[in-house]
Amino acid sequence: MSLTLEGVNKKVGREEHLKDINLEIKSGSRITLLGRTLAGKTSMLRQIAGLDRPTSGRIFENGKDVTGVSVRKRSIAMVYQQFINYPSFTVFDNIASPLKLKGMAKKDIEKKVKETASMLHVESLLARLPAELSGGQQQRIAIARALIKDADILLMDEPLVNLDYKLREELRQELQVIFDSRDAIVVYTTTEPGEALIMGGNVAVLHEGRILQTGPTIQVYKEPDSIEVAKIFSDPPVNCVNGVIDGENAFFDNDVKFPVSGHLKNLARGEYYFGVRSNHLYLEKRDPQDIEIRAKVDLSEINGSETFIHIVRGKTKLVLQEEGIHNRTIDDDILFYISPDKLFVFDKSGSLVVSPFTL
Repeated sequence: MSLTLEGVNKKVGREEHLKDINLEIKSGSRITLLGRTLAGKTSMLRQIAGLDRPTSGRIFENGKDVTGVSVRKRSIAMVYQQFINYPSFTVFDNIASPLKLKGMAKKDIEKKVKETASMLHVESLLARLPAELSGGQQQRIAIARALIKDADILLMDEPLVNLDYKLREELRQELQVIFDSRDAIVVYTTTEPGEALIMGGNVAVLHEGRILQTGPTIQVYKEPDSIEVAKIFSDPPVNCVNGVIDGENAFFDNDVKFPVSGHLKNLARGEYYFGVRSNHLYLEKRDPQDIEIRAKVDLSEINGSETFIHIVRGKTKLVLQEEGIHNRTIDDDILFYISPDKLFVFDKSGSLVVSPFTL
């Protein structure tokens, strides 16, 4: 099985939802569509599913043009953000509904429902109605109903976004095992870089309806083609600072000076953007090469077991990730450190020049 999108565009009125989408996915592959809200992720899924027809471009399955072919005539299953189940059906009947539509024998249906329910740990819920279930259980039912179809293409539109943290962690791990055991193409959407990394496989980074970069997920994370990709594939977005390389030294904001070494040593003189992820800014010096910078606290944001400190230095704003829960006072002076060996370098057009992960 293969899936190919060739020059796919989608316009609604004057708005372009998708712009020149070219993508090829092979059987057994898992690809995550990563992008902010309204980046075009759901629009892509709807094109793939046959729920919408592209304004221009074509979609192929196994080399056959299926552009505009109804989802009912395609081997596709889809899971949405919301817990979409038939409220008057029992859990058993919800999961079994695709098989009943196919006219499968009752005995075979019962066997497959039990197998699928066991896979998602809902076998004890088969006699219940959806209203009697928690949100996490309802989403497991929706996923089971999609999986039981054994479709060639499985589309998952942020299926875990409405679940609490613990349930999301559990289901992420379970889904990876399930995906690995199947030969279907899986297309999974998320706004979260961490989720894309956990899902593994390949990633397509979307922005304003365009694919900015595709490739193995970990490779794209380590070597983003542009500042925009680096920002989308970082949470919070990668920090970017204006800088200059002048011979053997580099400068931030013209007054923070450090020697050029390591992956930076062969860069030509000139102006650049230096990028660094929030978890690579430190409140303690870890290496003699670390760059010491003084700034002020602009905001302290507690997120679970981490604190994100928003800091400002002149016109430059950065976010530092600190382990643990800490209270910081606005306008307090703060001393922080950057390791040069963690810096991305982008040219003035925003294209990657060198990554700290480049060998």
